[in-house]
Amino acid sequence: MNELIKTLLNLRSLRAFARDLTMEQLEEAYGKFTTVIEERREEEAKIREEQAEKEAQLAAIAKQITEQGLDVNELISALSSNKPAKTQAKRQPRPAKYKYTDASGQEKTWTGQGRTPAAIQEALNNGQSLEDFAI
Repeated sequence: MNELIKTLLNLRSLRAFARDLTMEQLEEAYGKFTTVIEERREEEAKIREEQAEKEAQLAAIAKQITEQGLDVNELISALSSNKPAKTQAKRQPRPAKYKYTDASGQEKTWTGQGRTPAAIQEALNNGQSLEDFAI
């Protein structure tokens, strides 16, 4: 795509490219380019019109605020306080499912999630079952 852009934007490259095309192909490309350009102009005009309309609405609202004698900071705080605070509920810790004794002799628990503790994994490798450690 980058080569296409370079060819289209460089007059010398475009002339060299056009030598390989027939006049009908060039006229067809010209018509399509004209259509695309007109569509883009219409889209950009519509966007500018919508932006101008939005700015006019904001100006009208600002005028109403000043006519009513409202303080902008109070209005902002009133609008922001209406939104419910999005708080994410903290998940409760999972209860322990398994109890085991580690290599240092301390008794520990495991919820069954995450990596299997080394002491339990060693026992499983030696033929014990996970149910042997159940609480």
